[in-house]
Amino acid sequence: MLSPEQNARYEARMKRKKAIVDERIAKATEERGVLILLKGNGKGKSSSALGTMARSVGHGKKCGVIQFIKGRDATGEFLFFKDHPMIDWHVMGHGFTWETQDHNEDSLAAEKAWAIAADMLNNPEYGLVVFDEMSYPLKYKNIAVEPVVEALLARPEMQNVIITGRTMPDELIDIADTISDVKDERHAFRLGVKAQAGIEY
Repeated sequence: MLSPEQNARYEARMKRKKAIVDERIAKATEERGVLILLKGNGKGKSSSALGTMARSVGHGKKCGVIQFIKGRDATGEFLFFKDHPMIDWHVMGHGFTWETQDHNEDSLAAEKAWAIAADMLNNPEYGLVVFDEMSYPLKYKNIAVEPVVEALLARPEMQNVIITGRTMPDELIDIADTISDVKDERHAFRLGVKAQAGIEY
């Protein structure tokens, strides 16, 4: 318990903090969709994106998901959400580049995924679209970044977009509204712990 003097100082500090927060809220008057980039080498980027998607669905917003890399195994999130009437889910990948080792095959898969993604970005019915691990085909030049930027800038005004992946091209960073960098301090895999259902996939 705080003493009366400590509690008075705490109350004064919280009043100052509330005034600052209220001022920031009052200044945030623009209403539009945002572009969110979830990047970095830490675990949790896709999980964060799909958690936000669940939040959007809870508010009655139609959502779309395209998984650019995942594809060989059914992930827990796909099994859970795949039949939801408010979600269009597309598993378009066939594994990471170091697994496929075929640039042409990877490019064909990425181009098919991008064609669906471009349609979503042109459809105002989608309140949120998630492009999971899209940074990989951009990094390895399986798809060009210029049409991606063009489509993002031309999307419906209230549509939100989340793109995940370790690294992001500067062209996406330049137009993003929110960027979170997920850091890796420790990972069970490096301790010899096998990937498990419900945690890694």
